[in-house]
Amino acid sequence: MDKLNNLLQELGVSKVRLSKYLGVSRQMVYNYLVLDSLDKWPKEKKILLLQLLDLKEGTNEEIGKIKVDTEYLMAVEKRLNIGVKNGNDLDSFLDLKGLDKERRILLNDIAFILKEKLEDDDSSNSGLHAVKYLYNFLQSMDNVPEIKYILAYMAKTNGFIDPEEYAFDEDKQYIFESILYSALTLYNNGGASKSKVVESRKRFVQEIEAKKEEKLSRTQQLNTTKIQALRELGYNEINEANAAEVFEKIAEIQSRKV
Repeated sequence: MDKLNNLLQELGVSKVRLSKYLGVSRQMVYNYLVLDSLDKWPKEKKILLLQLLDLKEGTNEEIGKIKVDTEYLMAVEKRLNIGVKNGNDLDSFLDLKGLDKERRILLNDIAFILKEKLEDDDSSNSGLHAVKYLYNFLQSMDNVPEIKYILAYMAKTNGFIDPEEYAFDEDKQYIFESILYSALTLYNNGGASKSKVVESRKRFVQEIEAKKEEKLSRTQQLNTTKIQALRELGYNEINEANAAEVFEKIAEIQSRKV
């Protein structure tokens, strides 16, 4: 199996893409690849792999004879793309028009990983909560630029990108990553106990509560203004026919209070 693993690595076939091609989880692919023989794979998965690599038996001798040139690499890539598309096509439930190939592949990989985490969730629903928080994370990205810096930091610390890569504001990203590194180093080395961060935690909760109250106040104010606008226009509700007129009236009422 070492030769098979080396061949897959030379071809640039990732565990994620191979798992999608085979229709199994990444963990299952890892389990398959540590077996000492392809004969121990499930028959249908072995056949799929042999088809992908254009092999007859999949023996070490046969794999050793493969010459990885441009023609072979492109042929494997074509079969892999077709297999992945047929087995896990986002087009069936998402409109991907307007996205180029790189973005389509990225979105497809993200969806596959999220699906896998939800499928492998445990009784504590930790996977479900993690994916929900990720969803909230993405929702907040446009309003909180530091979220992008956190993503970049995690990509760097896990070796996915170069530590000197700056895709966003370089100065701010540089400072934020340095502060985050110091904070996480303190946390991981046991330099911060619960008792030492109590006051900081209180301020954290207070700021969140204040933001919630402010948001609630704005919502209530908007509702009041909306009701006033409807009353002045003689309507009972906002609908498609009067929406533009109502929103214009809301803006007018708000300008009176400035």
